[in-house]
Order: sequence, then structure tokens, then C-alpha cells
Amino acid sequence: MATGSTRVIVTALIANVGIAIAKFIAAGITGSSAMLTEGVHSLVDSTNQVLLLYGGRRAGKPADVLHPLGYGRELYFWSFVVAIMVFALGAGVSIYEGILHVLHPEHGGSPLIAYIVLGISFALEGWSTFEAIKAFGQTRGTKSWLQAVRDSKDAPTIVILLENSGALAGLAIAAAGIFISQMTGDPMWDGLASILIGIILAGLAVLLLIEAKGLLIGESADPELVEAIRVSAEAHDGVDKVLDVLTVHHAPDQIVAIIDADFDDTISAGDVERLVRDIEADVAKQFPVVTRLYVRPVSGLEPA
Repeated sequence: MATGSTRVIVTALIANVGIAIAKFIAAGITGSSAMLTEGVHSLVDSTNQVLLLYGGRRAGKPADVLHPLGYGRELYFWSFVVAIMVFALGAGVSIYEGILHVLHPEHGGSPLIAYIVLGISFALEGWSTFEAIKAFGQTRGTKSWLQAVRDSKDAPTIVILLENSGALAGLAIAAAGIFISQMTGDPMWDGLASILIGIILAGLAVLLLIEAKGLLIGESADPELVEAIRVSAEAHDGVDKVLDVLTVHHAPDQIVAIIDADFDDTISAGDVERLVRDIEADVAKQFPVVTRLYVRPVSGLEPA
């Protein structure tokens, strides 16, 4: 896993562990359902970051007999597991606790501690979000943020970005729920805030599931990279035309590529073998992200 992604995950983990402890203490003192929900949310996020670190470590294992293309997709698998946890635990517990609090509202203690914890949590989440945005911004190029998120193969950073977005929204909603309950004297508003937090988490979890599923199944590399590989191969004397370039991401920094090339019919089999080696060497040098490359000689008169 890329160093930038690892730093983003570790930053988020440190922030969420501290936030979870503070929120649970505040929930115990104030009796706030929204604060308890936020504590569960941060605890789930912390667990998610541990899973992403584990997935990143597994993804870096070298290829072996059982996994000849490596373990890169483990990172996408654990990202999918994280999305399920956000949906089942984060959203599920939030909505459940909120409904209980609406049906059986209870007045809590002084909300001052809750406000202090929310402020500290917002600052820590902001720090984590800043690190994630900075890391993601270095790779998005000239694309818009929305397009960059859709095209990104860096699942861990996307997970952190969406999780943090949900966390910041949840903190604001929790504060609003506590404030309205305090102003109206009706603790039901605190429960409604918890339900709303759960709905937001469920929506973010669905987005994560869609993104992780696509990467787990296998997505092609960026079209610009595919075209660059094509140009690199066609630049070799003896290659009449590159008919197709197939790519698939096994991890953010691991791509397997297959080139279908029509070679000059007048050159010998030995020359073809030499050209294949040269193409593989040039692509590996120009595009280190391509960890495996297969060149397949095909006739230009036949479908690739």
C-alpha cells in the first residue's frame, strides 16, 4: 500500500480512538443518545482503520504458487468488509439507539461536557480529513473532486474521506440534537439526531459498497495510462499495430496488462521474442505501476 495511504489511515486511527473514548465518557455523564451513537461510530471507524492497515499489509505480499498475480485485491476485499461494518454497525446501532431514545426519552445531565467533547472531536476529525484530502489531492490531477473519487483505485483513502465526511456531519447533527433538546426540554430531539446520523451513515456505506465492489470485481486502469502503454508498444520497430490493451487493477499501485500486438510478418520468431522482451522492459521502466505485462502476438486480420 502506498505510503500516503498508510499515513492517512494511521492518522484517522489515532484520531478516532481518542474521539471514541471521549464520546463514551461524555455519553455516560450526559446520558445523550446521540453522543453514545457518535461513540459507537468512532469505535467502528477505528476498527475499520485497523482492517484497512491489515489489508494493506496483506496486499503487499509477493506472488506465490497459489496466487500468481499477488495479493493486491485483499486491500479491496477488506475495504468491502469495512463498508459492510459501516452499514451494519455504524448505521444500524445509530438508528436502533435513536428509536429507543425516541420511544423512551430520558433527560440527561449537563450538556457542557458533550459540547466540549464534540468540539475536540470536530478538531481531530478535521485533522484526519485534512490529511486525507491532501493525500488524495496529490493524485487527482486536473480532475474534479467528484470525478476523481469515481475514478480512484485508492480504496483506503476513499474510505477515510467518506467516513470522515459522515463523522463531521454526525458531530454537527449530534450537537444540534443536544442543543434543541436543551432549548425545548424535550430529549426526543436527541434521539431523532441519532436516527438522522444513522441514515447518513447508511447512505455513505452504500456508496462505499458500490465503489469497493467495482474494485473487487476488477476495474481497468485510467484511459490515459492505457493509451500511453499502447503508444509505448507501437513505438517499437517491428510492431505494425497494437490492437488492444487490457488492464485490471489488483491494488491501487498494482496493474496487470495484456497487449494484443500485430507484428511485422516478415520478421522471424526470434525477432518477435526480442520485441516482446523489449516492450515488457520499456513498459516496466515507464510505468512501474504495471506489475505484470503479457504481450500476445495476433494477426491484424483476426479479432483480438
